[in-house]
Amino acid sequence: MIKIVRSSVALVLLGILVAGLSACQKKEGPLEKAGKAIDQAAEKTGEKMEKVGEKVKDAAKEVTK
Repeated sequence: MIKIVRSSVALVLLGILVAGLSACQKKEGPLEKAGKAIDQAAEKTGEKMEKVGEKVKDAAKEVTK
């Protein structure tokens, strides 16, 4: 009986701890938002550069034919 009570108390305390930690998450600041925007722009630019590279490669193959 005592083991069940101790286990129950431990589970309740663990639940409170998890709930408390999840509430402590900081909101995103302006620099983090700007960093994400830069990352997205760089990714899009990289994708477009790959497409351009493929087109140049295809054009070079056509010229050599």
